[in-house]
Amino acid sequence: MTFKDKLQAYIQLTRFDKPVGIELLLWPTLWGVLLAAMGQAQQQGVTAGLPTLKIFAIFALGAIFMRAAGCAINDFADRKVDGYVTRTKGRPLADGRLSGKEAIAAFLVLVLLSASLLFFLPVAVFYWSLGAVVLAFIYPFMKRYTHLPQVFLAAAFGWAIPMSYVAVQGAPDIWCWLLFFAYMCWTVAYDTQYAMADREDDLKIGVKSTAILFGRYDVIIISILQMLFLLMMGAAMWHYFAPTTLGVTPVFGLALVAMMFAKQNSACASRNAQACFQAFLANIWVGRYVFALVAIACIWTTLNG
Repeated sequence: MTFKDKLQAYIQLTRFDKPVGIELLLWPTLWGVLLAAMGQAQQQGVTAGLPTLKIFAIFALGAIFMRAAGCAINDFADRKVDGYVTRTKGRPLADGRLSGKEAIAAFLVLVLLSASLLFFLPVAVFYWSLGAVVLAFIYPFMKRYTHLPQVFLAAAFGWAIPMSYVAVQGAPDIWCWLLFFAYMCWTVAYDTQYAMADREDDLKIGVKSTAILFGRYDVIIISILQMLFLLMMGAAMWHYFAPTTLGVTPVFGLALVAMMFAKQNSACASRNAQACFQAFLANIWVGRYVFALVAIACIWTTLNG
């Protein structure tokens, strides 16, 4: 195998050729950074505030590295079953272009790259980061033992939110955890859509998922999770922005997200694999939009007092 072929295999292993997952982790991480800065400003008696560029960049890079690390360990965990699933049989471990040892090495390198960023943050963030590493390592294996691997994925991806509060405020508060659980609800919802696309293959090979657990109630439960996400995000936005010149305007901005969710669920109601996968992909726009909503609200309130 040439160097170019090997490099392409590593890119596919870490999914840098498919940035969907990067965005699904990146945008919520940055919501956390922005809202943590708002909370810090309000604790200091100021209406609003923005995070430093350093904090913003560190958490953005950390999200990118840890998502790639999660993909590497996920493919290692699934190396013996990916070849039996239509959508994943071309992955580099499934087709033999990379070995299990190479996947583990890639995981460790990416974790170390993420860890190097911690030198620029308060030491307390290091201790919290251990939770992220443990969750990132174990969640790919959970589909062998529980029908709730999506919950472990949500916790692994969402752990960046309490870490951002520790970095900015010194400790997570109740609004941090509200944001964390909101993100978990959204993640379980969209990863169930993803699992619905693979449900037939997963049943054949004995892999567990929330899509299998929820059965014919899958779309209903996804809808409930999305509603909980909207309620908790709305409460967080009310807390941070109601005292500002914007008032509750950002809360009403979530109405567009509700419409996005309705369109996704309409597509998933068919149970068609491709339709479910496209509904999953549509969550990129949810992440982008909520980030834009939060970012604009934070910038506006900071500039206008």
